[in-house]
Amino acid sequence: MGARQSRVSSKDKGPRRILFTGRRQKFSPWDDALLSGRDPRSLLKRGMHHVSFSLVTRGMTDIPDFLWGLSEVQKLNLSHNQLRVLPPEVGKLTRIVVLNLCGNRLKSLPREVSLLQCLRVLFVNMNCLTEVPAELSLCRKLEVLSLSHNCLAQLPACFADLSRLRKLNLSHNVFAHIPMCVFSLKELIFLHVGSNRLENIAESIQHLTSLQIFIAEGNNIHSFPRSLCLVTSLELLNLNNNDIQTLPGELHLLCRLVRIAWNPMDKGLHISHNPLSKPLPELVEGGLEMLFGYLKDKKHT
Repeated sequence: MGARQSRVSSKDKGPRRILFTGRRQKFSPWDDALLSGRDPRSLLKRGMHHVSFSLVTRGMTDIPDFLWGLSEVQKLNLSHNQLRVLPPEVGKLTRIVVLNLCGNRLKSLPREVSLLQCLRVLFVNMNCLTEVPAELSLCRKLEVLSLSHNCLAQLPACFADLSRLRKLNLSHNVFAHIPMCVFSLKELIFLHVGSNRLENIAESIQHLTSLQIFIAEGNNIHSFPRSLCLVTSLELLNLNNNDIQTLPGELHLLCRLVRIAWNPMDKGLHISHNPLSKPLPELVEGGLEMLFGYLKDKKHT
């Protein structure tokens, strides 16, 4: 017994060897670059058309300062982090064409976004925005803007100046009506206002003469406006899950709607889960041609 204790105590007095049986811990590429003293520019990806930089899903609460010196960046992806603030230094990245800020905790955007004069695509969906700066309207090349899954109730009137905007997603916010500035965006081909607090669609919808996809599902819309039938470019119209009881006789003017659609991804007319008055539910089941015929006949009687 004593010999064993002696061996144990003498072993305790000597230096201990720590054995690492696990794999070597791996750093993210940008952490590794900073630790080794490499130039962060070495992490830029140079494609055929754009120079890109990505810091996706890093758990970041702040953006590393070295980023603001990468003036070459044209596509920047900072999505799915924990960012609460986008610093005004973002205005230094004047060559940015695509900026992805999706899935953070941003409550606002800095006014310096107005300096991003090359910006064409901006994703700020799945954040905590309660307002959008009017200065964003100075990004006149903007073509795609996603503001879905935020806390927005209005947009600045000057957004009407975004004359090149083609795709706008305002879904899953708290809009009580479609902002009037939207009806000035004559190049829009895609407009998503689903899952808001809409009770009607303004007659001004008819001004969006290029609109091909209009989604307003999951609101409390009470009527199908006749003016919507004048948007004859529509190929997908989704009014599912509203409070619509009747359909206008002019519905047949939407000649690019090829079917009653049931799959959310299909083109056509989506009108399910509305309290349609009889015999409309049965006609919807019979298909678009039957529905159009009934509405035209009813209009002329």
